[in-house]
Amino acid sequence: MSRREWLYSKRVLAFIIFLAFIYTLIMCSLLFFKGRTQAVHYQYNFVPFETIRPLLLERENYTTDAWVKNLFGNIVLFIPLGIWVPWLFRHYRSWLKLTLIVVFLLLLVETIQLITRVGSFDVDDIILNTFGAWIGFSSFRLFIDWPRKTRS
Repeated sequence: MSRREWLYSKRVLAFIIFLAFIYTLIMCSLLFFKGRTQAVHYQYNFVPFETIRPLLLERENYTTDAWVKNLFGNIVLFIPLGIWVPWLFRHYRSWLKLTLIVVFLLLLVETIQLITRVGSFDVDDIILNTFGAWIGFSSFRLFIDWPRKTRS
């Protein structure tokens, strides 16, 4: 069995689907339930880089924990999305299509957080999460998709 056949075998795909399901449950827990309480007032940010800029330029005003969670947490947690979406759905194997579906999903999550007042709508979260998905997609292209295209 070739590497390509193995990567797209039913067993591997079933395992990837299982991991994606577990990832989805964990993300739903983090985004909507764990440590979240319903806020009295709506919280939102529609201005790009309004929350990212101070984190980068005024690092000394934040604890390391807050800084790491807000910047790197928002990136790292969405790297798997950039791997699993193109692996499971061949239609999303271009940068544009992946970006469109990721931004759509993130807008959905942020809007649900805004409506339910659990969490907050923050366009900067969408930017950082999308960047994380792009890192995952780059990894997918480099380690999974690209080698199969170069082999005869």
